[in-house]
Amino acid sequence: MIEDLVESAKEELKRADHSIHVSLKYARTVDIMKNIIKRLISACSFAILEVLEYLKEKKKIKEIPGNETERVELVLKKFPDLNDYIKFYDLLKNIDKAEYTKREEYRKNVAFIVSLEGQTMEINVVKLKELYGKTDELVNAFYEKIKIIK
Repeated sequence: MIEDLVESAKEELKRADHSIHVSLKYARTVDIMKNIIKRLISACSFAILEVLEYLKEKKKIKEIPGNETERVELVLKKFPDLNDYIKFYDLLKNIDKAEYTKREEYRKNVAFIVSLEGQTMEINVVKLKELYGKTDELVNAFYEKIKIIK
């Protein structure tokens, strides 16, 4: 079960990477960019679930909450040092939910602009690559926690 979750997070990252480097190169649309954000969120969710499954397997927790918010709180309770990664995960979810405007769709500098907490954030190809890198870091950090628990 744990191996499947690790693979699920890594598969989502592979799909996001492909979308950034191949799909976005040929079809410069905001829809592809939004899809990449969704894949990054999915990879983070799998990583969180992965850690909780392992904690349950090792009898460190009794059950895994069904609610995403409760899962995040439980991970933070067990591993307070992962707080920065959880904040990043929240940022991704906020970007996904936010109203956005498109800029230069179908052109080289395609981007979408979101307003978060009174600040505007431009999500372009460079920013997507940064978000991808941070998500990869998150998945690896959660995977390291499993290695430490063993």
